[in-house]
Amino acid sequence: MFQHPFVQGARDSVPMMVGIIPFGIIYGTLASAAGLSPWLAVGMSLLVYAGSAQFIALSLIGASAGSIVLLVTTFIVNLRHVLYSATLQPFIAHLPQRWRLLLAFLLTDETFAVVEQRYRLHGNTGKAHLYFLGVGLILYGSWVGSSWIGILFGQAIPNMAGWGLEFAMLATFIGIVVPLLRNWPTLAAAVVAGSVGVITIGWPYKLGLLAAVGAGIVVGVWLERSRSISCAEVPS
Repeated sequence: MFQHPFVQGARDSVPMMVGIIPFGIIYGTLASAAGLSPWLAVGMSLLVYAGSAQFIALSLIGASAGSIVLLVTTFIVNLRHVLYSATLQPFIAHLPQRWRLLLAFLLTDETFAVVEQRYRLHGNTGKAHLYFLGVGLILYGSWVGSSWIGILFGQAIPNMAGWGLEFAMLATFIGIVVPLLRNWPTLAAAVVAGSVGVITIGWPYKLGLLAAVGAGIVVGVWLERSRSISCAEVPS
């Protein structure tokens, strides 16, 4: 039976909501506890829409870090979106700029995982951008809505942040990362990033996270380029 691409994308995004909703509730709870007004807290979810960056921002605000540290840290953490965009660019290059801007805003780790699999298996067919839109809007709504829940009810329910809800997000990220480890460069990048993250976990201002991200990106890009050069040098 034919199913509209938007509806299909919305349906395929449901498993990712298992991780997003608990994560959003925790964010809203912590944002309220950190003293952010409800509108400022939910405004971050509406306009920034980057869970990792929002959590890091809360942590840095709580540590009284300067604005430069906050901006640089969140910028580097979100550099992975450049890689996501580069991967999907060939599939959306034909779209008008307004579409590309909208889809770029909706691009997150979870959205990339679902959409990349769709493009990889089926290519750019069947109005795939509507599938992308369906995935993105459902996950965006889930993040903003769950943030509101945490903001409104997090302080009324004792120790909600200590319920272990973050395990759902951890499981979701494992489900995102493992299928993407399809070659040596990506596997090496993941191993290096994880190792550096463990070694530098005690660094202040989340600098260990920056080191892990940077190390993973450098190793992954270097190995990918080396592999491309080796393939180009092999005689046909």
